[in-house]
Amino acid sequence: MDLTGFRSLAEPWLDTTSAHGKLIFDMFASLAEYERSRLSERTKAGLAAAKARGRLGGRPRSMTPGKLETAKQLRNEGKTLKETAERLSVSVSSLTRALSRNDVPEVASAAA
Repeated sequence: MDLTGFRSLAEPWLDTTSAHGKLIFDMFASLAEYERSRLSERTKAGLAAAKARGRLGGRPRSMTPGKLETAKQLRNEGKTLKETAERLSVSVSSLTRALSRNDVPEVASAAA
């Protein structure tokens, strides 16, 4: 025998201590679970459709291919990471990450 239940003072129909109230409560819980599943399906379908159109999620990268080429040139000229980052208006960490992601060897000394 279940001695616990929920009885709302504001909504008289919400009373899990009775069979009728428990049925209604369970129906609402099932509908909420169904809607949550449908939302997840729609979200996944939308992300897949966006990916198929070539769209990527998240924030755009600060290092564009053009900036990366400029960074390579500046580093080959002997510019430091800090000087290169300032010239490209990016942070030193973004520059370092982009260079390592693109297998660019360390040419100049890193004076950050």
